[in-house]
Amino acid sequence: MAFTGNYTCNSFKSGLINGDFDFDTDTVKMALYTNGATLDADTAAYTTTGEVSASGYTAGGVTLTVEKGIANNTAFISFENATISAAFTARGALIYKSGSGNPAICVLDFGSDKTSTTSFTVTFPTASSADALIRLS
Repeated sequence: MAFTGNYTCNSFKSGLINGDFDFDTDTVKMALYTNGATLDADTAAYTTTGEVSASGYTAGGVTLTVEKGIANNTAFISFENATISAAFTARGALIYKSGSGNPAICVLDFGSDKTSTTSFTVTFPTASSADALIRLS
């Protein structure tokens, strides 16, 4: 199995320290992948290897709307739900910064292949200190 879990990518962690990410101005995208992709914490950047290929799905994925904040001594980042109008099967996703080498932010493992017949929606957790996709405390 190519996907083995959900990861905050090491490229994102080092990029935070170096000031390479600005969630007020950066374009953040989500690309979808089949089980043929190999993505993990060491994934450094967006790749087309194993990416979903289907009519209605654009290589590189969709642009995400960032939701962020700080509460209860925790900084958090999540995203608005994303829907792609296409029929395909995906096993996971890569969220990355578009441009400047397309550095990876995190890998999402859907747990199994997910198939859509008309539209595919990725539902993100609430943007809060307790639930957001990425939390730093």
